[in-house]
Amino acid sequence: MSDRKPAGQFIDAAIDLLRRVRDEEADTIEAAGTLLADTVQGGGRLFAFGAGHSSLAAQDVVYRAGGLALMNLLAVPGVVGVDVMPATLGSALERVDGLASAVLDSSPLREGDALVVISLSGRNALPVEMALNARALGVRVIGVTSVAYASETKSRHASGTFLKDHCDIVLDSKIAVGDAELTLDTVPAPFAPASTVVTSALLQAVMATAAAALADRGIEPPLLRSGNVDGGHEWNGRVLEQYRDRIFYRR
Repeated sequence: MSDRKPAGQFIDAAIDLLRRVRDEEADTIEAAGTLLADTVQGGGRLFAFGAGHSSLAAQDVVYRAGGLALMNLLAVPGVVGVDVMPATLGSALERVDGLASAVLDSSPLREGDALVVISLSGRNALPVEMALNARALGVRVIGVTSVAYASETKSRHASGTFLKDHCDIVLDSKIAVGDAELTLDTVPAPFAPASTVVTSALLQAVMATAAAALADRGIEPPLLRSGNVDGGHEWNGRVLEQYRDRIFYRR
């Protein structure tokens, strides 16, 4: 490590990763944003799923000021965050075969919708089956993952495949296996994960692309405004009412 303090080193590492995804994932970001715009224009609904800390990036694009109102969270009980007790249960549930099928069977997902599946490793049964089974329903799937895991780890799904193998579009977060950017001689393990920073930025870039694509087609993007600015509640009320049949977080 350099002489810069750990805080600066971490921020520099995150900036480097963000530059990489900006430059190396530009085409896939454009494709993902276009897919979402196509879905909105075609009357479809938008969903995001992530387990554990990957759920943070999924939640960040749902009911978000400046974001698309049509993005819904596809929640799996016990894996949405670290509020489940014990927290290790969420990690265990990600490895359970068949859980994704049960969730999809009781979800509003249907043919013509789009689903963003977020999983850093992409190796556990839940995200793999979520993508695989959603596509079987006629849902378009965008995967957000670190492709490096597919060459440096083994899949935990019976098929031996990873999330990236079951997506229409794959966004590579470039995160190194282990998700820790820093090391110190005085610290026994690598530390300072950057996956949340990078994944959230990737998804917001996709949302921005989708909004601009809709506007280019003469369609007003269904965007939410902050409730803390004058007129924000009235604006959001109009958007939520206009698209109420495609929004599920208000029911």
